[in-house]
Amino acid sequence: MTKIVFMGTPDFSVPILRMLHEEGYEILAVVTQPDRPVGRKRVLTPPPVKEEALRLGLKVLQPEKLKGSEELEEILRLNPDLVVTAAFGQILPKELLDAPRLGCINVHASLLPKYRGGAPIHQAIMDGEEKTGVTIMYMAEKLDAGDIISQREIPIEEMDHTGILFEKLSLLGRDLLKDTLPSIIAGTNARIPQDESKATFAHNITREQERIDWSKSAREIYNQVRGLHPWPVAYTTYKGENMKIWWAKIGDSNAKGQPGEVVKIAKNYFEVATGEGTLAILELQPAGKKRMSAEDFLRGVGSKLQIGEVFE
Repeated sequence: MTKIVFMGTPDFSVPILRMLHEEGYEILAVVTQPDRPVGRKRVLTPPPVKEEALRLGLKVLQPEKLKGSEELEEILRLNPDLVVTAAFGQILPKELLDAPRLGCINVHASLLPKYRGGAPIHQAIMDGEEKTGVTIMYMAEKLDAGDIISQREIPIEEMDHTGILFEKLSLLGRDLLKDTLPSIIAGTNARIPQDESKATFAHNITREQERIDWSKSAREIYNQVRGLHPWPVAYTTYKGENMKIWWAKIGDSNAKGQPGEVVKIAKNYFEVATGEGTLAILELQPAGKKRMSAEDFLRGVGSKLQIGEVFE
């Protein structure tokens, strides 16, 4: 029986943990991030992986920082054959990387060496990529730079946003890991060094990346909106206040205007000029208001919106 320590945090990791349990691997412990305050009321909320681990009756460890922690010492005492990580959110210290008999492997949501880092799904959509995938890799001290064991790719569809792609890649990662683990345990797996010259990075999304630059093309802004949906959400400025743009599509209007200028108002959407083409706004959230359809906005707080007004 292969003894595993699993490390993961968000919803992405849950199907992977569930698969390991269903396949009968001995899961010695599940390591995840500490509970965090969530929402306006700052309710202390456990990460999804903790909730699943407790449902499965598994031991849970939640170090604030793994390096130098009591939890790390406990993991080392458990003496796992293999450490499996999937969107854990912390760097593994060298003493842990070197400890398991079969090593430490990671389920990473990109086709490495492209999009190393914490936001590969967001970045792939924002960059307008037509495909992405999952990589099973050995972990190394350098970020997402370990040898590749296996990969599987899928197309990025026109209507895919980050939430949809997270789910698709989570299930893809689950299936790929299920298929790959027997070869890792048997020692017959591939081990392909990454080509450093092709490495690109997808660091955690910054506030600046969330702001819409209307001088970009409608296609680029559409990719930004769907790449940031449903979190952290793209935004613009309207009458001096931030407005979140939850959903949009490339407009079909031939109207011309300066970037950010409202050029068309219909019943259930309005179009904004960009550096190339127009963007039709379908769902938004004015400052201090709830998320709403463009139709509700135009009937209510945005009823005075006029052609010629400018978003910045």
